[in-house]
This record gives sequence, C-alpha cells and structure tokens, in this order.
Amino acid sequence: MVEVFKTNVQRTTVARDIIAILLQNFPGRKINFDLEDCDKVLRVEGENFQPGKVVMLVNENGFHCQVMED
Repeated sequence: MVEVFKTNVQRTTVARDIIAILLQNFPGRKINFDLEDCDKVLRVEGENFQPGKVVMLVNENGFHCQVMED
C-alpha cells in the first residue's frame, strides 16, 4: 500500500523530524518527503497503516496534511 499526502512542510529538518515520529508509530514503513514538489508530498509505503493516523500525527506537530486524491 502506498499513500500520498499533501503537506505544507517546507524545511528538510522538519521533514526529518516528522519522518522520525511517523516511523515510531509505523515501524518498517518507507516514508519520505518530496519538498521540491509544489504539494510538499509525503509518501508512506507499507502494509497495515492508517492514513488518518498519519494526518493526525502531522497535524499534531503543527503542519497541514491531507490525503491526495487520485
């Protein structure tokens, strides 16, 4: 399963911090940001994770996050 999210994360250091938080909650998943994309894309790849929880965790850290629709 791959889920793609639109965010407003701007800085690489912040992206690294958010990835660390997400990996604590979703160990073994592949998580990365594409900050060059206009949507500051966050991708989460792996089995058995809840996109809603990803959104919640990013939002709790002060950033906008929403699932990108196809």
